[in-house]
Amino acid sequence: MLNKVLIANRGEIALRVIRACKELGIKTLAVYSEADVDSLHVQLADEAICIGPAASKDSYLKIDRIIAAAEVGNVDAIHPGYGFLAENAHFADVCASCHIKFIGPHPDSIRAMGDKNTARATARKAGVPVTPGSDGLVETEQEALKVAKKIGYPVMIKAVAGGGGKGMRPAHNEVSLVQGFHSARNEAEKAFGNAGVYLEKLIENPHHIEFQIMADSHGDTVHVGERDCSMQRRNQKIIEECPSPLTVMTEKLRTKMGEAAVKLAKSVKYVGAGTIEFLVDDKGNFYFMEMNTRIQVEHCVTEEAYGIDLVKEQLKVAAGDSLSNFVRNAKLKYHAIECRVNAEDPFNNFQPSPGRIDLYYAPGGRGVRVDSHAYAGYTIPPHYDSMIAKVIGMGTTRAHAIDRMRRALGEYIIRGIKTTIPLHEAIMRDPDFVRGKYDTSFVGKFLESGVARLRH
Repeated sequence: MLNKVLIANRGEIALRVIRACKELGIKTLAVYSEADVDSLHVQLADEAICIGPAASKDSYLKIDRIIAAAEVGNVDAIHPGYGFLAENAHFADVCASCHIKFIGPHPDSIRAMGDKNTARATARKAGVPVTPGSDGLVETEQEALKVAKKIGYPVMIKAVAGGGGKGMRPAHNEVSLVQGFHSARNEAEKAFGNAGVYLEKLIENPHHIEFQIMADSHGDTVHVGERDCSMQRRNQKIIEECPSPLTVMTEKLRTKMGEAAVKLAKSVKYVGAGTIEFLVDDKGNFYFMEMNTRIQVEHCVTEEAYGIDLVKEQLKVAAGDSLSNFVRNAKLKYHAIECRVNAEDPFNNFQPSPGRIDLYYAPGGRGVRVDSHAYAGYTIPPHYDSMIAKVIGMGTTRAHAIDRMRRALGEYIIRGIKTTIPLHEAIMRDPDFVRGKYDTSFVGKFLESGVARLRH
């Protein structure tokens, strides 16, 4: 087993890794920016080292400073969490050159699947269905217009790097294509340092279904069921659940998609935790979208639904262990739903709401889990992602899980800032959501209807 792990991240995922390490008897080293000096991950780690100013580009994205901290701390491995450097093949290369274990896939696997355009080509080669689109990067607006004419509108312009909905623009005609092409490139350059984009056919109002992959270095690869991530705002997930309530998600389709996910992961010799994401239409047709070569924000719903610990499994696999029987033979036990709580005002165009938390009370009780780095007196810095907590409700049925989530959200008290809790409460009472009738357009239509504000 590993002796000491540096967590190259912040917030609730840093805490998640620290807790898993503690249970395995692994020492932890936290790195932090000047803005995060009072963060819980700094307080709960065995050691902590400041790596720079508040801006991510001067701290959490500084590979040289993270490696310097790792060498000073004499760590065996680095866990990148999600975001920042989690899908950076160069970072994984640097770790290897410094004889530090990168807790994630091999750099070649990241290159094959981390770049979305390359991942599409890899999926095609592996025989996994993909949406029609460009054969490679689209460099000019003239080329974009040519591709769009060939595959037909509407199309989606997508950044090859990163995630979180950044660098993505739908286009329904030539005018919106030209505008979207340049704005997507600019946003991708600012967010990921890579302006590369490609085009694919836009499947309107699809279901976003992803499969959790776990693989070890001994050739064993399995999937641990699917998550439905269709509840999105501007391509950013806000609610996830496991299993999917989608009517067409039959056992036959689930098996077919799971086998495709495993086949694709094996084709790039994947090791560790990863996620294969698909779009599914109302007829049960599915198309590969992308792979996240890391642990996901929403891994918690899979953990609660299957009764396993994916982060511990990551650490064990990184140490050279085979997949545990808990994961290899995982069976669905419960239904789990996760609500992402962001420091934003959902009734004011989701305006960010950084600032001091005056009062904080997290829900608890049977079947409720809260992953958060927030506490009373903590000041949320304005420099990073606005997510401050994840609430997971688990039950024997979907209706039971929804009841638990309603109770949990009703108990959750965060004063001093605005949060998305009221929006989640309204969604949990919506008849269509309760019936499991939703797709990726649900949240936008729900907000436009004004129902959320009225219920609030």
